[in-house]
Amino acid sequence: MKKVFKLIDLDCANCAAKMENAIKDLPEVEDAVVSFMTQKMTIKAPDGTDFDELMKKVVKLCKKVEPDCEIVLK
Repeated sequence: MKKVFKLIDLDCANCAAKMENAIKDLPEVEDAVVSFMTQKMTIKAPDGTDFDELMKKVVKLCKKVEPDCEIVLK
């Protein structure tokens, strides 16, 4: 299952890379791409993954890197 999210107020490519690496380290994530240029985040997880629970973890990780960035389901 793959979901795409819009990012609001992602300020730099370095922060995007840090967010991407942190998300990829989560055990339930198969792949993640955070693009500063398009202001989008794509997360791929196995079918049956509870995306609500996963997104709570993702938001927490992203807030540590970029506190002002908002994640919106596209």
